[in-house]
Amino acid sequence: MYDLAILWDWIAFSVRWLHVVAAMAWIGASFYFIALDLMLKPDDALPEGAHGEEWEVHGGGFYHTVKYLVAPARMPEHLTWHKWQSYTTWLSGAALLMIMYWVGGELFLLDPTKMDLTLWQGILISAGSLTIGWLAYDAMCKSRLSDTPTLLMLLLFVILVIMSWGYHQVFTGRAALLHLGAFTATIMTANVFFQIIPNQRIVVEDLKAGRTPDAKYGKIAKVRSTHNNYLTLPVVFLMLANHYPLAFATHYSWIIASLIFLTGVTIRHYFNTMHKTGRGPHWTWAVTVLLMVVIAWLSTVPGGDSYENAEARALTPYEEKYASAATFEEAYYTVIGNCSMCHAREPSWDGMHWAPKNIVLETESDVARHADQIYLHAGLTNAMPPPNAIEMDDEARASIVAWVREVRGE
Repeated sequence: MYDLAILWDWIAFSVRWLHVVAAMAWIGASFYFIALDLMLKPDDALPEGAHGEEWEVHGGGFYHTVKYLVAPARMPEHLTWHKWQSYTTWLSGAALLMIMYWVGGELFLLDPTKMDLTLWQGILISAGSLTIGWLAYDAMCKSRLSDTPTLLMLLLFVILVIMSWGYHQVFTGRAALLHLGAFTATIMTANVFFQIIPNQRIVVEDLKAGRTPDAKYGKIAKVRSTHNNYLTLPVVFLMLANHYPLAFATHYSWIIASLIFLTGVTIRHYFNTMHKTGRGPHWTWAVTVLLMVVIAWLSTVPGGDSYENAEARALTPYEEKYASAATFEEAYYTVIGNCSMCHAREPSWDGMHWAPKNIVLETESDVARHADQIYLHAGLTNAMPPPNAIEMDDEARASIVAWVREVRGE
């Protein structure tokens, strides 16, 4: 029988690949149109209703782009809609979240040292927070706050800080940052799906019917697009953060995540200003560097024990299932002998101060909790341990495979 763990891992890899490719397309298009919008130049020779134009050279040819603030007098026969990059990014990201943090929730989503939740409760919080977050943000944008864009942005930042703190009270560090990124990305894609595209469709329908489109629809879309512009870079950071324990596994990870949103503002402000005026404010880089220095410092500030003493609590049902197997003892000592010098609360490997990816493999509960990862990285494949660290023989790897397959009944 084909090993389901292998199949599931390849499904996760394929969805992640799609997600990254779609995100590149969405972010690239977003940054391009923001830059194009800011670089537009007025010209008396432009058609009636045109706001500005831009000449560009690329790929051996010249491009002449003209923007209409509301719409052209005549609707063109061919109109390209930029929406599927956003939709595909969110849909693939949602699928990946379900694969990694819902199906794999016992390991990646839930942290019994923070809150004693069942898997379905964790999934409910995961899905519910994304939905409620969008509804709250959308209500803010439709209120009188829309007349004061700066205040609206500040309130959005406050909400993101609160969500960062809240996620870290419930989920694992990796899941907390990932969900904060998903929370933000949901707002961005919902902006496209519920506001930007529908408002543009209203303008198109008005033109087809011979009516003069209302300029308010373009203004609404502009506000939402601006929010998306400033939120893009922090989302990318949060999606990458689960590879770096200094970002997700420290006492002040929720503050680190909050400060990253400020760096997104400073960096985008520089480029937005540069595209518009030809010269960006260099002070933004100084502020960005200062913020990153503070983030790096926060990642090392002690704030209590980073790891719960696994021996002091009862094993979860997931851990008990793997720890009670007849083959567990042999696999456990294999892991201790080959992995725990690095994957420890205090690693003994020279120059290593934190366990890689914050995965600790010392106690029985540690090893049982990470059974699937150990199986894939040190059982089926030789990804771990690194060959220049220790040579793990085939017999040792076979003991890990036998242990996990016994539990799965394979």
